Amino acid sequence: MRTFDLAPLYRSTVGFDRLFSLFDEVAGDVGTPGYPPYNIERTGENAYRITVAVAGFAEPELSLEAKENTLTIRGEKQAKTDEQKGEALYQGIAARAFERVFQLADHVEVKGAHLENGLLHVDLVREVPEAMKPRQIRIGSGNGSAKVVEQKAA
Repeated sequence: MRTFDLAPLYRSTVGFDRLFSLFDEVAGDVGTPGYPPYNIERTGENAYRITVAVAGFAEPELSLEAKENTLTIRGEKQAKTDEQKGEALYQGIAARAFERVFQLADHVEVKGAHLENGLLHVDLVREVPEAMKPRQIRIGSGNGSAKVVEQKAA
């Protein structure tokens, strides 16, 4: 049940449609499963790391896909072809397939991933293009001769 209305924000902002769509998705996504657990951490000023607990999954059973502003992590256990030596009396280690989708901000790119001790680490970095970084603009005398004075790093 939604208790808030984003319509006034749509009327007074320009270019934030994707952000409000994400809010709408989150509000409607109440029953999100918690498997597998994950952490998101900031490792630097423009660097991030997503760590997903994928115990029991081998590297070939995991896949990562970065498409537009979405990172999708999938895990699918391959069927065991060899015979087990014993009968499982209790099976508490999850071996079910999963899919985790992360929405990435603009200019955030996946730099790499590695599997270590049952944890999948995905490194991300935000690289803002030079044209998008803030810059100082001198005010001209009205003849259209405004110049860029100084470009600052974001």
